[in-house]
Amino acid sequence: MPKPTLVFGLLGLAALTAVPLFPQVVYPVFVMKLLCIVLFACAYNLLLGFAGIMSFGHAAFFGTAAYLTGYCMKTFGLSTELGILAGTLSATALGAIFGALAIRRQGIYLSMITLALSQMMYFIFLQAKFTGAEDGMQQVPRGYLFGLIDLSHDTSLYYLVLTTVAAGLWLIWRTVHSPFGEVLRSIREHEPRAISLGYKVQQFKLLAFTLSAGLSGLAGSLKTLVFQLAALTDVHWQTSGDVVLMTLLGGMHTVFGPAIGAFIITALQYYLDAFGQWVTVVVGVIFIGCVSMFRQGVAGTLSKIKRFGIVRTRAVLLNAKLLP
Repeated sequence: MPKPTLVFGLLGLAALTAVPLFPQVVYPVFVMKLLCIVLFACAYNLLLGFAGIMSFGHAAFFGTAAYLTGYCMKTFGLSTELGILAGTLSATALGAIFGALAIRRQGIYLSMITLALSQMMYFIFLQAKFTGAEDGMQQVPRGYLFGLIDLSHDTSLYYLVLTTVAAGLWLIWRTVHSPFGEVLRSIREHEPRAISLGYKVQQFKLLAFTLSAGLSGLAGSLKTLVFQLAALTDVHWQTSGDVVLMTLLGGMHTVFGPAIGAFIITALQYYLDAFGQWVTVVVGVIFIGCVSMFRQGVAGTLSKIKRFGIVRTRAVLLNAKLLP
């Protein structure tokens, strides 16, 4: 029989595929935004949850890719796929540079370096002429995919975003369940032991940092196409803080736990918009309550309950002599 996780995954994919068929029930643009944020959160978790590296500057990669994708498509007239590729590669290169500087330190010092570098990028985009400063880069064309599919229609763009995000999440899953992912876990749990085993820890950490940055950039590029806009909020420190909250809330030691956190935070920000500036306070209170109840994140707690239920069921069956 297929694993329950696979079944739920297929059911979820089927539901997402059907979203454009029911625009009166679910707003496709909101779902596209949610998918971008899910990819961003899971990409960040690859660094925090599995490599044990706390970055406060991931908005730099998300925002840089957003701006450069918009600039390449609006100014140079690049096709959609080349615009996404340009944004993703720029974030990957920036991640390699930031990672090479940051991983020389550990703990809070590493986190502060990433925050400082991210703030530097924020002020660069604030002062640069092509970004539109506080107004943002507006009217970014969606273009045509491979010169054939018109992405000005939300339905066409939705399936592009869904396919790309699914591919990105599969890459994250495959990375986590590879020998590379096992090494990252060993570094997170006991870095000196990993060094003593002969692993080149710095290279593994840099590769994880770069991969996480590249996937974050892919999310930023897709977000620009969805809203046809790149704004300073994409590269602001608060975006970095939001993705940390999503990861902690969803469960940072699970592959797709941050997706749950991304859904909760994004949905709260969307549906509680009527509170105005108080939405941050409301979200903060809800976050504190969830973290207090779910110490291992929502996904981690659910997994723990599931394991406990399996053990209890097996114990009952053993007592009843229904199992050998």
